[in-house]
Amino acid sequence: MTAAPDSKLAAHWVPSPNFEPRRDGRVPDTLILHYTGMESCEAARDWLVNVESKVSAHYLVDFAGVITQMVGEAERAWHAGQSFWSGETDLNSASIGIEIHNPGHDFDYPPFPDEQMRAVEALCLDIFSRHAIPRERVLAHSDIAPGRKRDPGERFDWARLARAGIGLWTEPVPLGEDAGLGLGDESEAVAELQRDLKDFGYGVEVTSTYARGTETVVEAFQRHYRQARIDGRADRSTRETLKRLLAIRSGALV
Repeated sequence: MTAAPDSKLAAHWVPSPNFEPRRDGRVPDTLILHYTGMESCEAARDWLVNVESKVSAHYLVDFAGVITQMVGEAERAWHAGQSFWSGETDLNSASIGIEIHNPGHDFDYPPFPDEQMRAVEALCLDIFSRHAIPRERVLAHSDIAPGRKRDPGERFDWARLARAGIGLWTEPVPLGEDAGLGLGDESEAVAELQRDLKDFGYGVEVTSTYARGTETVVEAFQRHYRQARIDGRADRSTRETLKRLLAIRSGALV
């Protein structure tokens, strides 16, 4: 167990009992961002270090930007839950988890303050100095658990992080008037969308049918990458934004 913070940016070291070794010697190559979803940061911190909660994270960032470390980066924290990304199901072993205090969708979902965002930026960059984390593996909790999780949500400023060199991003294609693809549609266009989402990393089956599973994945994609409208419909804006991100990741588009 780590006896002191890994990050020099951590103002507090409050060890959580909820951790274990990473499986098979896994080295973290993923960064997962969450919101706490609790009304106070103190309650969230107490929950993350409570042995009965069975949850934890490596770091917690409060509204004022004060950083607390609770699990050593070498250890497997319990923050991802049932999840999937790019064929991987044990995201806890693969990742470092940051809890960002915000009451979330159930409590009026306030904006993330500038002081907090500055601290998140600095912490991510500090983690990158110790771990080789590709930009496409900086993910939202909602990315790895669509339909089950919504955090950190559509108010989180992913574009700001990308300007600091954190995460994969493109300016979303503007909204249009097209209805797009939605529940019940069955076509090659649906299959192409599903292939693109699967290639990007989401857990989606290629069936050519736009069922609820596809809709929840599209909602997750929109919540992270096309935040102007979260409706689960794959309009042109959503589909072309996804295409751009795939091209950027492959190096075909800068």
